[in-house]
Amino acid sequence: MHTERPEDRILNTALAEALSAVLLLLVLACAVVRPWGLPEAVVAVPAAGLVIVTGAISLDHAQAEAERLGPVIGFLAAVLVLAQLCDDDGLFRACGAWMARSAAGRPRRLLVQVFVVASVITAVLSLDATVVLLTPVVFATAARLGARPKPHVYACTHLSNTASVLLPVSNLTNLLAFAASGLAFTRFAALMALPWLAAIGVEYLVFRRFFGTDLDAGAQAPPGDEVPQVPVFTVVIVACTLGGFVLASAAGVNPAWAAAAGAVVLAVRALARGRTTPGAVLRSAGVPFLLFVLALGIVVRAVVDNGLADSLGQLVPDGTGLPSLFALAGLAAVLANVINNLPAVLVLLPLAVPAGSGAVLAVLLGVNIGPNLTYAGSLATLLWRRILREHDTDVDLGEFTRIGLLTVPAALALAVLALWAGLQVVGA
Repeated sequence: MHTERPEDRILNTALAEALSAVLLLLVLACAVVRPWGLPEAVVAVPAAGLVIVTGAISLDHAQAEAERLGPVIGFLAAVLVLAQLCDDDGLFRACGAWMARSAAGRPRRLLVQVFVVASVITAVLSLDATVVLLTPVVFATAARLGARPKPHVYACTHLSNTASVLLPVSNLTNLLAFAASGLAFTRFAALMALPWLAAIGVEYLVFRRFFGTDLDAGAQAPPGDEVPQVPVFTVVIVACTLGGFVLASAAGVNPAWAAAAGAVVLAVRALARGRTTPGAVLRSAGVPFLLFVLALGIVVRAVVDNGLADSLGQLVPDGTGLPSLFALAGLAAVLANVINNLPAVLVLLPLAVPAGSGAVLAVLLGVNIGPNLTYAGSLATLLWRRILREHDTDVDLGEFTRIGLLTVPAALALAVLALWAGLQVVGA
C-alpha cells in the first residue's frame, strides 16, 4: 500500500489543517441552513472531493474511512426503509390512536404515552423514525384532544436524542460506536439499559414541571368509535428483525443483513399489495443523506489527520474509572454542540477505543444526550425544527435552551453514573 510522504502533499500541514477546518464548518453550516432546500450532500460531496484532490487527506486514508463507514451506511439505509414501510402500513397511526384513547383527554397522561412510544420507537426504529414519522402523529393526536402540543412535540426531539442510547440500531452514532467497541449486541444493550432508563426518567420529571401550565390546560376525550388497527404482520417482522440483530451479532455477521432482510420482507409485501412503488422504497433509503454521511466522514478524517486528534488527545483521559467516564462524556457533549454530534463521534472514537469499551460508551452518552442543549447539536433536532415549521409552529430559542440546561447536565450525569455501575456488574 502506498504510504503518504510529506513531499507528496499539495498543501503544507498548516494550509491543509485550515482548509479541512473551513470545509467542515461549511458542510455543517449548509446542513443546518440547507440553502434553497438543497440536500446536505450537495456541499458535502464536493468538500470531500476537495480534501482528497488537494492532499489534505491521503487517498489511502479516504478509502479506509469509506470502508469503515460502508457497513454503517448500509445498515442506516436498511433501517430507514424499514421505518418508512412501518409508517406506510399504519404502525404510527395506530400508535397515535392508542395514545389518544389511553390519554382519555388528560394531557399529563398523554405525555406519559408520548414518552413511552417515542422511547420505544427511537430505540427500535432509530431516532429518524421518531423525528420524521412520529412527530406529525403527535401533532395530530394533540389537536384531536384539544391539548397544547408543545410539551409532547418537545418530547419527540429530546427523546430522539436521549432515548437513542439503548441499542446499536437506535442512532447512526451508535452504529459507529458499536463497530468500534467490540461488544456483542446483547452486551451493548445490557450496559446501556440502565443509562437509558435514567436519562429518560430525568427528561420526564423535568418536562412535567417545566410544562406544568400547558399540561394543566383543558383537553377532551377522543370519540369512542376509533379503534386502533395494529398492523400485526409488521410488528412481527420488526420483532424478528430485532432478534436477527442479536443472532447476527452473536454469529459475527454484520447486523445490517438482518435489517436488510426485514426491509425486504416488508417491501415485497407492500409492493405486492400496491401500497408502495420501487421508487418510493428507494427514496425512503435517503440516498442523498447517506452520501452526506460518507462525505462528512472523509472531511472529518481530514481534520483529524491534520492536527485535531493531537489536540483532543491531550484532553481525553485514560481508563474507565468514574471521573474518566464523566470527563469523556462531558467532552463529547461539548464537542457535539460545537461541531454536531456525528463529527464529534467520528473524532472521539479513535481516541477512546484504547481505553476500552466503557470509554466508547461514555463518548456515546455525551454525543447522544448532549445535543439536546442546542439546535445544532444533532441533525435530528435540525430536522425536527423543519417539521415544526410545516405545522406553522416555531421554537423559541430561549425556551429550548432553558429546558436543555435543566435536562442535559442531570440526565448525562445520572446516565454516566448508571454506566459506571453497569460496568462494575456486567463488565466491559
